[in-house]
Amino acid sequence: MAQSIRSIKSRISATKKTSQITKAMNMVSASKLKGAEKSIKEYLPFTDKVKSIVGNLVKASETLEHPILKKREIKTILYVVVTSDRGLAGAFNSSILKTLDQEILNNKHKNYMVMPLGLKAYTYVKKRKYPTNISLPVSLKDNVEFSEISEVVHKIVLDYLSYKIDCVKIIYNHHINTLIQEVMIENLLPIQVNEEYSGNISYEFDGGRKEILDTIFPIYIENSIYGMILDSKASEHAARMNAMQSATDNASEVIETLELLYNRARQESITNELTDIVGGASVINES
Repeated sequence: MAQSIRSIKSRISATKKTSQITKAMNMVSASKLKGAEKSIKEYLPFTDKVKSIVGNLVKASETLEHPILKKREIKTILYVVVTSDRGLAGAFNSSILKTLDQEILNNKHKNYMVMPLGLKAYTYVKKRKYPTNISLPVSLKDNVEFSEISEVVHKIVLDYLSYKIDCVKIIYNHHINTLIQEVMIENLLPIQVNEEYSGNISYEFDGGRKEILDTIFPIYIENSIYGMILDSKASEHAARMNAMQSATDNASEVIETLELLYNRARQESITNELTDIVGGASVINES
């Protein structure tokens, strides 16, 4: 009985320490979420402006064929998969990786490659032995810089222009609000410019339109990917915040249950001791 009481007390102590850790992680994620949401808000005007310029360029160059705009027969698809570097974020990573598996299954008659962004995606791709066009992992830290993905974008554009790939799709988590994150699959290449991109603003361009398109399209793709990474980071922090809150709540329930068991065990131990004392006294009186 004494061993059982000590065991329960030890579990209560360990669970309380775990609860303190998950509560601290929840607070850290909440703070990082605010920063990520601010980054997205500040970055959106720049992204919208680049889209507007691209839309006007394409609209004014309807007779000009550009390889990044031209649709062609899809022989090989590149899936760009955005995950986190760390776990403890609920279904944040698993939902992305399940979507990747489903996409590959749905396009089983086409060749494919996977470009994992984030250590979780890289580990998963290596484990599943999916064909990939990168040899080293691309880490996505919390404060990922714009310059850190330029090499990735260059690799994507170069492979597309050299006909190693014919279509680029990016899979990431879109941040809707603190409680909801949605897995998105967006076509990155060939570029499909919507009508609303051009807006009502008219631009005058100095120089050859093809040369301008050659310059701005990589910037457009780079901005698109970076914006999705920022979006994914906000989703990651929200998912981890919710996961840590759930872990803290579960720990509180476990502690409450263990304390109830501890009190019952203590009462039973005290009752047994009193029974032994009363029994011993009875034996002494009889003698």
